[in-house]
Amino acid sequence: MPITVWGLAVAQALLTTGNILLVAVSALIGKQLASHPALITLPVALQFLGMIMATLPAAHLMQKMGRKVGFVLGNCIGLLGTWVALQGLQAHSLMHFASGTFLIGMAIGTAQQYRFAALDVCSLEQRPRAISMVMAGGILAAVLGPNLAIWSRQWFDGNPFEGAFYGLFLVYMLALLLIVSLPLARPVKSAVQQSTRSYAELFKQPLLVAAIASGAIGYAVMVLLMTATPIAMQNDDFPFSNIAWVIQWHVLGMYVPSFFTGHLIRRFSSRSVIVWGCATLALCVLVNVLGQSYWHYWLGLLLLGVGWNFTFIGATHLLTFTYEPAEQGKVQGINEFMVFTAAALGSLLAGVGVDKLGWMWLNLVSLPPIMLVAWWILRLADERARLRETR
Repeated sequence: MPITVWGLAVAQALLTTGNILLVAVSALIGKQLASHPALITLPVALQFLGMIMATLPAAHLMQKMGRKVGFVLGNCIGLLGTWVALQGLQAHSLMHFASGTFLIGMAIGTAQQYRFAALDVCSLEQRPRAISMVMAGGILAAVLGPNLAIWSRQWFDGNPFEGAFYGLFLVYMLALLLIVSLPLARPVKSAVQQSTRSYAELFKQPLLVAAIASGAIGYAVMVLLMTATPIAMQNDDFPFSNIAWVIQWHVLGMYVPSFFTGHLIRRFSSRSVIVWGCATLALCVLVNVLGQSYWHYWLGLLLLGVGWNFTFIGATHLLTFTYEPAEQGKVQGINEFMVFTAAALGSLLAGVGVDKLGWMWLNLVSLPPIMLVAWWILRLADERARLRETR
């Protein structure tokens, strides 16, 4: 496997560490600063809005100027966002803090292209494993993120969340130094201008619609329940250390399966893996509605992470069969845009959902979209068969 893939896996670990740290503290900070329950998850929602705003411009920028330019710019925006969020936290201003998470979201949105950058330097046979390796970088984040959130509470007097953002600044600085040193693929310039299909033509492909829907709905359900969990657990009087541990195991569920998800895709197909992911998400909902003990939260969030891994990596691999090289930035950009739009809606609904619906009903309303994806994917022919038909 090329050294670039290993480097991107470490960079993914660093950026995901920051993301998980935000998951652990942002909703709780929102609860501390918000004047209304509907605004509690505003910082998380604006983080995902930042991810949305960055996806299409980042994809097109990298198509023209190369991955390194886009990744370096994204990391610099993340460093700025960390400073802005810290200033908002110190000023006890929800909007100031949320502005910082918006900028951090832009950095995270740019970093989502790491898995596609790994594909640039791999053969067709290596692609499933390369995606899995980059995503497996999140395992390190599962350990560092929640623990950084706990350790940093003791760094400064006053607000217990201040230290987290100093830690986040350091993480982004390390990621920036790593990206600068990596040999990333340069943009491909062809002497002959290749034509690309319009979005309308691209979306006539059932495979593209299925890939984007699987990634978007799987991500939205994961973010909805993940963001709601710290609020629900705090409402049930669990200490922050318990909340952080539940989030840590959730993140392990998100990334540990990456070691074998690529093998499962090669052995059984993306379609099968996505359906298994939907089944795991449904099992998560079942566990969550059966009780609200620590172990219900722990097991439910662990299953939520595994279900996300299968749907997200399966959808990413499925997407690679839907575009020509000249269409890469276009398709990858619209995929990220739609996936993170769905995730933003999930995060925005989490706080008001816990407040208005309660934990059990919030879980139950997530079931229909999960079932819709499973039904949709089962109706598709396997993408390998489709490839054989086009050859």
